[in-house]
Amino acid sequence: MTNTTDAKGAPAEQPFSLKAILPPLLAIIVGMIMVILDGTVVNVAVPKLVEYFNTDLKTVQWAITGYTLALAAVIPLAGYMTDRFGSKQVFVSTVAMFVLGSMLCSIAQTSSQLVLFRVIQGLGGGMVAPIGMAMVFRLAPPERRGSIMGLLGIPMLLAPALGPVLSGWLVEYVSWHWIFLINVPIGIVGITLGIKYLPKTETKGRAHLDILGIILAPVAFSMLAYGVNQGGGESWSSTGAIVGLSVGGVALVLFIIVELLHKHPLLELRVFRSSDFTRGIILSWVTQAALFGSMLFVPLYLQQIRNYTPLETGLILLPQALASGIGMPLGGRLFDKIGARPLVFVGLSIISTALFMLSGVTVDTGLPFIMSTLAMMGLGMGLSMMPVNTHVLNSAPREWVNRVTPLTAAAQQVVVSFAVAGMTGYLTSQIAVHMGKMAAGSNPLSAMVLGFNDVFFFSACIAVAGVVISLILRRPKTAVAAPSQEEQQTDAAMMMGH
Repeated sequence: MTNTTDAKGAPAEQPFSLKAILPPLLAIIVGMIMVILDGTVVNVAVPKLVEYFNTDLKTVQWAITGYTLALAAVIPLAGYMTDRFGSKQVFVSTVAMFVLGSMLCSIAQTSSQLVLFRVIQGLGGGMVAPIGMAMVFRLAPPERRGSIMGLLGIPMLLAPALGPVLSGWLVEYVSWHWIFLINVPIGIVGITLGIKYLPKTETKGRAHLDILGIILAPVAFSMLAYGVNQGGGESWSSTGAIVGLSVGGVALVLFIIVELLHKHPLLELRVFRSSDFTRGIILSWVTQAALFGSMLFVPLYLQQIRNYTPLETGLILLPQALASGIGMPLGGRLFDKIGARPLVFVGLSIISTALFMLSGVTVDTGLPFIMSTLAMMGLGMGLSMMPVNTHVLNSAPREWVNRVTPLTAAAQQVVVSFAVAGMTGYLTSQIAVHMGKMAAGSNPLSAMVLGFNDVFFFSACIAVAGVVISLILRRPKTAVAAPSQEEQQTDAAMMMGH
């Protein structure tokens, strides 16, 4: 795009061109695909990892929870880092660190090493999504934002849905190590595209760092997740649950107080003064908990109960990917015309129905039934996920976008880690309960299936709560806050960067 001037000699506003933003959009998508993909490929490999490291499900589950908590711990730094060093530099650097963490995971010799390296990997990838979304948000004009975010959302849903297929093939025919090594070539492509095409943004020089926030946030999030895991798996009165929830709760309260009082907070909690933002973010949390808390257990059911291979499991999950790929661009286009509420209501209603259907699976439920429910979940995800996220960003003052995307991304990762930890513990405890009720000589698989039924039913109830909350969504006020002159210049620079 070329820079032109009007009659007064001021820079003239350039017309929006999708072709002009495709190269930087592609760079962002590649980086985000790698991080999101790695959040799901481990799901199919869990039984293999339990066997390889000779450990139990709860231990390997921490390779997932540790990863999501590490993501959440560094996401709040995204606002500070972009202010201090610029979006492009931080985005490329974090993708490079994620690649390094992936290489370490591939050479893990024990389950403890795997958990540690996954944490390193999460620390590298945590800022990729919020920085990428903030850059896309600034590249797209308000009237095209839903469509552009819909394009961005396709890989965000296809990656977790296609991840099991790739993971299944690698685990079955190559080695579990390659579910991490595959990130290396993808990461190199992302780094190359980022260096070449991402527009440079102005830095704010001396950005302020919230030291107390950096200390309190990971303590609060990690301890709460640990407490939820211990409570769901053992007992809510167990020492681990009480200590985790108590320490995490106190740290969370202190963190909120510090953030509200700090002039330059790590997370901009003042945005919760917007009732539209608050409604949207709560709905986003509910959606994340229902979806990603349950997505871990479909592969486990297929492999542990039905004895499908990892590759077969991935192929069975494929309808979810295809349906989400259809629903996502459709949801993006409709969002620009009708807003978030009808889309989220329909999408979550479909997800709720699918989860209720899954809560009735048995040891011999037919594959057409299972694949149909997964397709319904994919379609519901496609229709609801990005409209919710775009609604949340539109509800925030424009000058806080760089701070709000880390807030929303961090909150979502924390919710996902809570859901995975809590539901894994809940599954373990429910299987034990059903085992205790069964008569001697009964098939233990029946008790396991009942445990999975309970988890899917619980997820369905969470999704129903989301359906109810979606009814109170409304279109955000158009003039939430006017952008500053500096932001207008920054936006123009990003639009005309290449």
